[in-house]
Amino acid sequence: MTTDDRVVSASRRIAAPAAVIFELIADPARQPEWDGNDNLAQAAPDQRVRGVGDVFTMTLTLGADRENHVVEFAEGRLIAWRPAPPGNPPPGHLWRWQLEPVDATTTVVTHTYDWTDLTDPERLPRARATTADKLQASIDRLAAQAEAD
Repeated sequence: MTTDDRVVSASRRIAAPAAVIFELIADPARQPEWDGNDNLAQAAPDQRVRGVGDVFTMTLTLGADRENHVVEFAEGRLIAWRPAPPGNPPPGHLWRWQLEPVDATTTVVTHTYDWTDLTDPERLPRARATTADKLQASIDRLAAQAEAD
């Protein structure tokens, strides 16, 4: 398997300002509303991401918690995190959101799942199952939320 097979992404133009879209992504409590993988159940309020080094906790639909370690951040433009079981180092996969404003009311959003560095063999089947269409589903749901806000 090549590195290219381990990086999956999708993009879409959304009719909403970058700041509105970014707020939906950077507030973990809002993420289950638009998760196209149907993997996120809930997150406690008041965990809004502010920068690299932040950690937010999410409860998955199967009941397990994940600590998400923010590794890339530019307010309104970029956020990426590496999930891990509580108290453990991240096993090597990354979720990234990039926002490129086209104008004041339109933004191109790119969502990427990168499992190039994933080392946990038990997570590999799930990683392989995370396809561009699932990322596109998240973007489409995010667009519906952002365009309604």
